[in-house]
Amino acid sequence: MLGAIAPRPIAFASTVDKEGNVNLSPFSFFNCFGSNPPVLIFSPARRVRDNTGKHTLDNVLETDEVVINIGNYAIVEQMSLASTEYDKGVNEFVKSGLTPVASTMVKPPRVAEAPAAFECKVLEVKPIGDKGGAANLVICEAVLLHVHEEVFGTDGKSIDPFKLDAVARLGGNWYLRAQGDCLFELPKPLQNQGIGIDQLPAHIRQSPVLTGNNLARLGNTTSLPTQEEVQAFTKEPLYAYLLHKHHDNPQETEKQIHLLAQQFLEEGRVTEAWKALLTLS
Repeated sequence: MLGAIAPRPIAFASTVDKEGNVNLSPFSFFNCFGSNPPVLIFSPARRVRDNTGKHTLDNVLETDEVVINIGNYAIVEQMSLASTEYDKGVNEFVKSGLTPVASTMVKPPRVAEAPAAFECKVLEVKPIGDKGGAANLVICEAVLLHVHEEVFGTDGKSIDPFKLDAVARLGGNWYLRAQGDCLFELPKPLQNQGIGIDQLPAHIRQSPVLTGNNLARLGNTTSLPTQEEVQAFTKEPLYAYLLHKHHDNPQETEKQIHLLAQQFLEEGRVTEAWKALLTLS
């Protein structure tokens, strides 16, 4: 299950007990579940080997507060080190070499090195079972967010994923670094209704070249090029070259046009892809 449900974001949770002893530990059973109010949920599951609870769970039950820090690649090994099962009362900030910073609205400190940190009030702790491996859903409301200025994009409002350099948990000892070729943009069909794959012409829908992703990008289109635009495309040098090179093999010509359209789609040039494909209609 953990190998298949991946990657999972990591809640690097800092807590204190009723005596003020600090604990810091990462949990990959974590996500956000609402924005108004901002709700985060993570689960310090019961240990599989002996069915014991974790110090983080004990602390949130005692104090109803937690800071969920967001780890990134720069501190991933320190964050992993903090997952060591030290004895109760041992401060993982000290063990991991990370810097505690006093929070504003809750008692647990936040991690200075974390690119973002959410000060949270615990709304509810919901246990799911009582055996080893059972979940304990810690439902939190974020009351204050801290973000390092250097991870903002050029608009100064949204977080730049390249600058955030986030990490996520996979199965076993595997992690993912959200950087480089791992990151890609995809237009979301929120405001406009695309025509859908079912409305694509048969020769496109049944293409031996175009993938499901290619077809979905075409199906996300709301309007097609005009006949005049398609006709103008046939005069493009690349298209004319393909026709000339494969003039005695119509099937190969069609394949090459589909390959050209696929290249356009992978470059985000959806209109050009449509023009190429519609020359076959």
